[in-house]
Amino acid sequence: RRKLQTIADVGLGYIKIAQPSTTLSGGEAQRVKLATELSKRSTGKTIYILDEPSIGLHQRDNERLINTLKHLRDIGNTLIVVEHDEDTMLEADYIVDVGPGAGIHGGEIVCCGNVDEIKNCEISITGQYLSGKKKILVPEVRRKGNGNSIKIFGASENNLKNIDVEIPLGELVCITGVSGSGKSFTAKEELVQLLLSTNADIMIIDPEREYSALVEAMGGQVIELSAKSKNHIN
Repeated sequence: RRKLQTIADVGLGYIKIAQPSTTLSGGEAQRVKLATELSKRSTGKTIYILDEPSIGLHQRDNERLINTLKHLRDIGNTLIVVEHDEDTMLEADYIVDVGPGAGIHGGEIVCCGNVDEIKNCEISITGQYLSGKKKILVPEVRRKGNGNSIKIFGASENNLKNIDVEIPLGELVCITGVSGSGKSFTAKEELVQLLLSTNADIMIIDPEREYSALVEAMGGQVIELSAKSKNHIN
């Protein structure tokens, strides 16, 4: 019962018992491992190091995850979370901001402190977004696309319920929904197979490496964004 409750607490209450691990997204797989660790009785002296645990989580489920992490803290444990999720940073007791930029422009400690101190740090890009000095503006005009679209009929993999969906081309299209709603399968199992069967030029950017096996099976090339890969992008 304790393990099942922990799985629900990290936003995975929708996962089926004995569900194959191959059907899990990268973010879900990481949270299953996290739930396994969290379900163990803590001594209150453990140091947890988490690498972007919020990845793939809807905001509703992210709140559950943060509450679980705060509970671990409250019983005496230490949590070091590598994260750029705004909600996680706002709930943190202490923030270490690394930068100021990326690559050769980073590698320095910009500032440390609570969230208010980070917001007031003039050289912190993170702080500027947290304080609202910088923001991603909502576009006043939306693209209308090129008039073409991709149509999927009767998608029923995993928990999809025989859905039909039309996706316009030439636009920035977002597939969203709460964790476990079926958005990954809509994109991975249905959309990717359909696209790879055409003659169109397609680039799939997949940080969680969910699409690699499917792309290779369909005769496509996988380019990893890792310096350890033989065909990585510099």
